[in-house]
This record gives sequence, C-alpha cells and structure tokens, in this order.
Amino acid sequence: MKHILLAEDDLDFGNILKQYLEISGYTITWAKDGKEALELFKNGAYNICVFDVMMPKMDGFTLAEKVVDLNPEIPFIFLTARKLKEDKIKGLKLGADDYIVKPFEADELVLRLNNILKRTEKIATQLQQSETIKIGSYNFDTTRLELTCKDYKKQLTQKESELILFLFNHKNQLLKREDILKAVWENDDFFSGRSMDVFISRLRKYFKLDSSITIESIRNVGLEFKVC
Repeated sequence: MKHILLAEDDLDFGNILKQYLEISGYTITWAKDGKEALELFKNGAYNICVFDVMMPKMDGFTLAEKVVDLNPEIPFIFLTARKLKEDKIKGLKLGADDYIVKPFEADELVLRLNNILKRTEKIATQLQQSETIKIGSYNFDTTRLELTCKDYKKQLTQKESELILFLFNHKNQLLKREDILKAVWENDDFFSGRSMDVFISRLRKYFKLDSSITIESIRNVGLEFKVC
C-alpha cells in the first residue's frame, strides 16, 4: 500500500479526504498544520505528499521547499481554495507534480495520485537502470540524482532529473514543446509550460561550465539539447 503524507488544517475536509483515500487503498498519515507535517516527514517514509497551501504555522509552499531539501525525489501535490494564477505558477516552480483547486471530486484526486505514482515509479526505474551518464564534461548520477563536473556538484530534484534524462535521450534533436511537456509533465497546458521554462533556465545554469552543452530555444517550435 502506498503511503501518503496529507497536510490539511480543515478538520472536516481532512477527515473526509483521509477516509476516502484509505478506502481507495492508500495508507494515510494526516498532519493538521505545516510544522507537524514537516516533523512527520522527517520521521517517516512516504510515496507521495498532498499539501494544502494555506495552513497555520507553516504554509504549503514553505513546507514543500523544506521537504524537497530533505528528499528531492518525493512527488507532491498542492491543494488550495485560491484560484490565483500566481499561486499555481509558484507551486509548479517548486516542482509540484500537480495543483488542484478546491472544491474537487475525490475521484479526481485519486486518479491524479495513481497517475503520478505510476509515472514516477517508471522514471525511477529508468534512472536506476541508467546509473551514471556522461554528458560532455559532466557526470549525471541517476541513482543519487547528482550532476557533477570537476569540483562542481549539484543535487537535483526528481523533476530536474527526469527532464535531463529525456533531453539527453533526445540530444541533438529538435523537440517540440508539447512533446517535452507530455513526456515529463504529462500535461501541455499553460501552467506546465511556464513550469518547464523555469526548469530549462535552471538546467542552462547547471551546464554552464561546459560550453559544448547548450539548450537552444526555437521560437514557437521547441528546444534542442546540443551536446558536441
């Protein structure tokens, strides 16, 4: 059974959600605020996290940042009653796998959780099988999720690693934006596109030590990950 860390301060909603997820076959650990959720995460093992954005003591965005620092591989979803575009973009920039606006059908959440877990397990298997990949002057350790070049070492998130692996497997090819989004984000909507732009900017910085590696943007078409 997959273990979910649920952080939700609304007691009625949290109790209903917990029961429904348990009926759907998940094991649930429920925290009533962000600070409690962080302590539970430090002392437990989870397959995925579901965080409400607006919580006392520590909001969901801050909680997610701290969780990713502890375990870059953990997938997570944000729940929120706010429909602000800026909030959704912020959540996706943090590496969220999804962002769901309340009210929503519980069946929808279960479906999204199932899809995310299937995708992350598939990617994790690919990364473990690949082990260490040579990219120009860099070494990409797909087991430790580390990118190194001489004295430089960068700890990657799961999403960053997925994107690097996909780009490397299609290096020196022109890739359409929608193909990258569907492969890594499983969604090619506006918000996922904005999230991808942020991740591409990060990768350009990570690979700047080797001038033979570039990520070139072709306007209104896509990207090309060039490795000479």
